[in-house]
Amino acid sequence: MSQQYRSTRTSSDQALSFEEAVMMGLAKDGGLFVPSSIPKLPSSFLTEWKDLSFNQLAFKVLRLYISSEEISDFDLTRLIQVSYSTFRHSDVTPLEPIDADNNLYLLELFHGPTYAFKDVALQFVGNLFEYFLTRKNAGIDDPSKRDTITVVGATSGDTGSAAIYGLRGKQDVDVFILYPTGRISPIQEEQMTTVEDENVHTLSVKGTFDDCQDIVKQIFGDEEFNSKYHVGAVNSINWARILAQMTYYFYSYFQLKNKLGDEQSKIRYVVPSGNFGDILAGYYAKEMGLPIDKLIIATNENDILDRFLKSGRYEKAADLSKPAEVKATYSPAMDILISSNFERLLWYLVRNTVAQGDDTKAGGIINEWMVQLKTTGSVVVPEEVIAAARVDFDSERVDDQDTSKTIKQVYSNHPEKYVVDPHTAVGVATSYRNIAKDAQNGAKGVYYISLSTAHPAKFADVVNQSLGEFEGYSFEKDVLPEDLKALALKEKRIQLIDEPSLEKVKSAIIEQLNK
Repeated sequence: MSQQYRSTRTSSDQALSFEEAVMMGLAKDGGLFVPSSIPKLPSSFLTEWKDLSFNQLAFKVLRLYISSEEISDFDLTRLIQVSYSTFRHSDVTPLEPIDADNNLYLLELFHGPTYAFKDVALQFVGNLFEYFLTRKNAGIDDPSKRDTITVVGATSGDTGSAAIYGLRGKQDVDVFILYPTGRISPIQEEQMTTVEDENVHTLSVKGTFDDCQDIVKQIFGDEEFNSKYHVGAVNSINWARILAQMTYYFYSYFQLKNKLGDEQSKIRYVVPSGNFGDILAGYYAKEMGLPIDKLIIATNENDILDRFLKSGRYEKAADLSKPAEVKATYSPAMDILISSNFERLLWYLVRNTVAQGDDTKAGGIINEWMVQLKTTGSVVVPEEVIAAARVDFDSERVDDQDTSKTIKQVYSNHPEKYVVDPHTAVGVATSYRNIAKDAQNGAKGVYYISLSTAHPAKFADVVNQSLGEFEGYSFEKDVLPEDLKALALKEKRIQLIDEPSLEKVKSAIIEQLNK
């Protein structure tokens, strides 16, 4: 039977196909789509999959969630091949031994077109949108009768450019990306605003990332607007984003295991986390049967996830007597108050504990919690829910000072003067803290794969501030790729929205579509 998808907030037994879940993006009740069941891996996968290429592994993983009735083997193979042909490394997501003496490896996820981990998912999602629309519009020449999609997304930096590069020039697709004015790096803004394709539109909103994300969610909740303009999502709320990211957990696991041979080892993943989508893909991989020992959340000073794991309280602010504010940090892609994808994890935790396996009861509970979070800024979960979360997850909070210190540490300790971006540095700092705990506890055979989520060239200010004291260091020579250097010379296309207003954003979208 085909895999079916349901909303995290529904208390009814509704189910959608993969195509419906992907094209809708967000459920009508405001919930996120989750698979009705998490498939289990074949019993022989550890031996049969260990030598597969990235593309071959992607096919194996995606096929467990997408039936051949929806996408044939031939078409799925082609979608994967086209999506990853744009990457600069033959391994797509190579594993780098950053500190082999301490069993620490970096999973380099920045070899796609926009130098960010989000390319892994959004190159695939862009091709999926085009595939489904081409199939629906076969034989329809009249533009007014063709199915179209208006993709609306919010970005704290990397999602926007990755979405734009995944969707640019796609037929029957328009993409609108909202980003907070002055709160992303200059190169990130240049990547988005210098794309000349007519179906690409960038909206610079005077506000925070959470303001942008709230507007996007309100647009999805506007049934009349949604129906008229066929709104779709590319943010990590779109299920296909999470699905595509599962592949690199499998690929890196086998890369490391093949290197270690028969050695008995525990493999832990450390993931810089903002919206929780990247590490959630690891949770699915673990639930499917990949032997991940632990998933470790690395947060910056916007630490809602770290506070949750330590206290069981999911709260916008540590002190609810004061207004919740997003702190601007060295790792801006993680500067958020609410981690959208965390709702998906909460649904599974609730279903497996207090709801006792009842999907509809879990949906009712999550809906109540999300209403409570929006109105009061706080949800306190039952003890069994937080206990279940701690089985799979651990967490650390890394401030700006430690972020900069870690960039220096990696550069000075690595024989080839390796440079990490600030988000990756948050993960590496977290890794070293856990390595130190292992040493204190006498733990042996523990290996860490820390996810490197972006190229350091995208965060010049922090990298230069951290490494400027080193003799011989040069950002232009050592860090900045030629194609990113060229962006500064291109003309920008930006539409400024002078306040975080739903109506102003909708008007801007309608104006562009009418052109």
